Amino acid sequence: MATYAELAQSVISGQRDQVKDQVTSLIAAGKSPLEIVSEGLIAGMDVVGVRFKAGDMFVPEVLMSARSMTGGLEIVKPLIAAADQKSNGKILIGTVKGDLHDIGKNLVSMLIESGGFEVINMGVDISTEDFVDASIKHEPDIIALSALLTTTMPAMKDIIDSLKEKGLKDKVKVIIGGAPVSQEYAESIGADGYAPDAGSAVELCKQLLGL
Repeated sequence: MATYAELAQSVISGQRDQVKDQVTSLIAAGKSPLEIVSEGLIAGMDVVGVRFKAGDMFVPEVLMSARSMTGGLEIVKPLIAAADQKSNGKILIGTVKGDLHDIGKNLVSMLIESGGFEVINMGVDISTEDFVDASIKHEPDIIALSALLTTTMPAMKDIIDSLKEKGLKDKVKVIIGGAPVSQEYAESIGADGYAPDAGSAVELCKQLLGL
């Protein structure tokens, strides 16, 4: 039987098949599904997040680690009663209208999910109206907006302005990210935070929700 530390190491090294085998063996040995997730899968992704932020791991490796973690989660999730799953909060994430970039956004989404958040990934090229409608429907704690083009950045301001007009902005935090985006821009459009990279996005979400 694998140990939690060995499972975490398999996640870090992106060994999806090995992660699935180890999760299966831990379940067979009667280990707690919640412990398998927290002590093995999420513990591994926590290390990945730290290494990625420090520049010791790169996007392809992080994606492999995240996919490995997801492979393990798929096996263990059915064993966890919904009542036992304590979510840190609900995050709505998407790339703004006119922008089709999704690698960075998906990476952020995976890392946020591994941080214990429920994530609703809307995809790319999402209009202001769709973000607002989704905010009403899902009642997220945070909306995370991504833009990789300077030409699509103004859509971020449109979304925040629209949330204000509908009286929703006081109920949700908005964070932004993407290559052309900066802390200064976040402040200028009334966003609640800016994350320069995926690792920072997880920390920012926890900080904004007082975790």
